[in-house]
Amino acid sequence: MARSTSKDTQALFQSLRSAYAATPTNLKIIDLYVTFAIFTALIQIVYMAIVGSFPFNSFLSGVLSCVGTAVLAVCLRIQVNKENKEFKDLPPERAFADFVLCNLVLHLVIMNFIG
Repeated sequence: MARSTSKDTQALFQSLRSAYAATPTNLKIIDLYVTFAIFTALIQIVYMAIVGSFPFNSFLSGVLSCVGTAVLAVCLRIQVNKENKEFKDLPPERAFADFVLCNLVLHLVIMNFIG
């Protein structure tokens, strides 16, 4: 039973690896950015658990900034992906401009929330 599960797991990872190898480079860069944003949020949560959350607004602002940026980057990835039929008429420059504008609004709100 354990060998079958191990072989199935290896086959699953191999198929995921081969499918991701066909992904365009610009989507891989966006994936890396999303991973970095989520990892930064996790570091902040671990730091808050160890040290404490005295300036709670600052902690909340930092985590919400990371998570919000990751969500906006996922939206950018969806819009830039050529295989997505829903956004086929949207040029990548327009999607990136939307991403930048939404990030600007997000961080203005975050800066106001810090106080």
